[in-house]
Amino acid sequence: MKNDVVLVTVKGVMPTANGCAVFLGNDDKTFVIYVDHSVGSAIQMTLNGVKKDRPLTHDLIGSILLGLGAQLDHVVVNDAREGTFFARILLRMENELGRKIIEVDARPSDSIVLALQQKRPVYVARAVFESVEDMTEILERVLKQQAGENEEEQT
Repeated sequence: MKNDVVLVTVKGVMPTANGCAVFLGNDDKTFVIYVDHSVGSAIQMTLNGVKKDRPLTHDLIGSILLGLGAQLDHVVVNDAREGTFFARILLRMENELGRKIIEVDARPSDSIVLALQQKRPVYVARAVFESVEDMTEILERVLKQQAGENEEEQT
């Protein structure tokens, strides 16, 4: 599997007019997945370690997995068609009956939140990674701009 996929991290989450842009990548390349505002907020809250008063949907899913004795092993953004990304969540279950791997179809945005919450890796299929546009320079420009705005606010 290791040659078929590329390990990525969330490099940034930026609000857009219609939701949020989630920047995923590694040292070689960064690309963007656009998600709805609520999931973008959930990703950002998880990255920032925000404690919630009540469990949100992704927290509930994590609790259900725990209760069932399943662990999120990893997620894979496995396809991209016409600007829409697809993902799979791989769950590992082990009990007295044996070991089982379960693969579940999911939106990449939900998969990313769950992987971040469970501190599990996010992979992208190599074919997908090679086909997406490199947005590293755009991310760096936005981060510099935000840093400049933050400095202005502090003065």
